[in-house]
Amino acid sequence: MTIEDYLEKTYWVIDPLPRQVPAQSRGQYFRIDEHFRSRPLIDALYRRFTDILLKLNCYEDMAFGTDGDQWETNPLPTQIEAMVRQSLSDLRMLYVMLPAAETLITLSADDIYMTIYNPNEETLELLAPLVASEGLFIWKPEQ
Repeated sequence: MTIEDYLEKTYWVIDPLPRQVPAQSRGQYFRIDEHFRSRPLIDALYRRFTDILLKLNCYEDMAFGTDGDQWETNPLPTQIEAMVRQSLSDLRMLYVMLPAAETLITLSADDIYMTIYNPNEETLELLAPLVASEGLFIWKPEQ
């Protein structure tokens, strides 16, 4: 499956918020979203994303890439941390493939969430406590 194939599959998000904010919400979502993307808040959020990926890599082989062509399988933890930091500073998409689960995780510096494409039930059951341990939420948006 190509990255484009995964992007057409069902997806979930790992997010600081427990569910999707309705379009007609009385709150101020866009101001809060912008606030979360400011430093040092975005750095702390990406640290949590990194910790989720590191913990997940204890259970699953993972391949990391930024362009979709070159992948590095099970890099050192310090390399994973560097890739996440680099994607944030370069505003590049980071792709994380879980080959055995046929799942793709994406992380974009434009977003305050990670997206998980095509997760199976076992992957979701594994991710739920890892995400909760970082004070974040995993949920399925309307698709």
